[in-house]
Amino acid sequence: MTSFEDLSLDPRVLQAVTESGYTIPTPIQAQAIPHALEGRDVLGIAQTGTGKTASFVLPMLCSLSQGRARARMPRSLVLAPTRELAAQVAENFEKYSAHLKLSMALLIGGVSFKDQDRLIDRGVDVLIATPGRLLDHFERGKLMLTGVQIMVVDEADRMLDMGFIPDIERIFKLVPFTRQTLFFSATMAPEITRITEEFLHNPVRVEVARQATTSETIEQSVCEHKPSRKDRADSEKRDVLRRLISAEGDALTNGIIFCNRKRDVDIVAKSLKRHGFDASALHGDLDQKLRMQILGSFRDGGLKLLIASDVAARGLDIPNVSHVFNYDVPIHSEDYVHRIGRTGRAGRAGKSITLCLPHEEKYLAKIEELVKKTIPRTESPLAGSARAEAADAQDTEAPVRERRSASRSRRRSEGESSTAAAPAAAATPAPQQQRAPRGEGRSRGRDGGRDSGGRIVGMGDHVPAFLLRDFRGAPAEADEVATAEAPEEAVVETAAEEKKPAARKPRRSTQSRRKKVATEPAPATEAESADASPSAAA
Repeated sequence: MTSFEDLSLDPRVLQAVTESGYTIPTPIQAQAIPHALEGRDVLGIAQTGTGKTASFVLPMLCSLSQGRARARMPRSLVLAPTRELAAQVAENFEKYSAHLKLSMALLIGGVSFKDQDRLIDRGVDVLIATPGRLLDHFERGKLMLTGVQIMVVDEADRMLDMGFIPDIERIFKLVPFTRQTLFFSATMAPEITRITEEFLHNPVRVEVARQATTSETIEQSVCEHKPSRKDRADSEKRDVLRRLISAEGDALTNGIIFCNRKRDVDIVAKSLKRHGFDASALHGDLDQKLRMQILGSFRDGGLKLLIASDVAARGLDIPNVSHVFNYDVPIHSEDYVHRIGRTGRAGRAGKSITLCLPHEEKYLAKIEELVKKTIPRTESPLAGSARAEAADAQDTEAPVRERRSASRSRRRSEGESSTAAAPAAAATPAPQQQRAPRGEGRSRGRDGGRDSGGRIVGMGDHVPAFLLRDFRGAPAEADEVATAEAPEEAVVETAAEEKKPAARKPRRSTQSRRKKVATEPAPATEAESADASPSAAA
């Protein structure tokens, strides 16, 4: 078996590795370090957690052990996609260069430009940076990349996901053509392959595991949950997560909970805190100092649950993570490999649990297609409680249903009795509703609708006066008799009607009157009438 002593490392670097407690290199380290020490370009492909960082840190330190850095001209450049990963690479350089007099600078966001400029002005041997902050310093004229001898791109597939590929291409064109390039990635997308073919010179391809494979030491499972209602999906999902965490018991020493969105990171963290769990959120919107503080607390064991977005899914070296929970099924299949790679590192056992709702099954199918295996399914912890609640509700509703059926049968029986009594009631109608024979009906029509007693049929004892009047043109004597026989109210009403003034004719407009005057002949005078009389007589 190969050891670090067989890799021809610098004695001072080998001493630092031994002091760190490592004696046997990982497969990716054993294959990549010899080619890197020879000065060749290396294309390393390995799953996360296999020690890719030491695969380029150790040969870089050996190559940079001789020489001196110039002001604003770093001798080597390491590009990382996130601040956390860049800080982790810086920690590895500090640990393995303990016996070397090499300077280092870390260029990441959230830190003052002045402090970083001060380090660059002194001259650094190793420059570790994120692409955005590196280009900011270059555009400000504080940095020159013409002295770079070794360039490293770590987690290249993550660079692709975060949209850094145009920046990477620009940086490649700023560094010297004669550089040595070390390119590491967990997966090889077509865009990554194009970059390696364009900017790497006859690279040595080192692939220690099939692309996008998960470690065999990780126990994987999928918890499928179907919400009872659409508006309760989020709350039930958080309830399922809490039950899964509680079910692990003492086996859960610490864990990372991954969410697809930063908004869900805060919501899940607050929910867990409210229910008594030791949890904290980590995402890109937090201040860099707070992010490093939370990450350090989780690494030291002061924090049990870390709720994070994919910013913590790549390259974070926390060796003793026991569990990984995927609160959301990752949309990109490669992210699943990186997420669960936070556990089961360096040969340790780990466990990953993924929560899956019905609308996320399509993403789960793509993941299983990528990893070339079927992930075991488990039942939702809410399924048993939901059945119990349904049974309790059924037992509670049974007496209610019995009472409702009894009331319905009682109303039905009452309706049948009322229906049976209806014909008898119809057989003996009220006197005023009794129908008269056909002949009598005709006579009522001729006599003004009066019955034999002189009352109006259907009007009761009180009859309005206008109904007692006869409009058939009877003689005056009959009218006088009817008036005499009519009640006083009718006489008063008739007198009032006679006293009413006649309706006034509508007034014609002035224009119409003028037209009439113009058309009518003027009246003749007396002389004219006298003259006209003989002729009229003739």
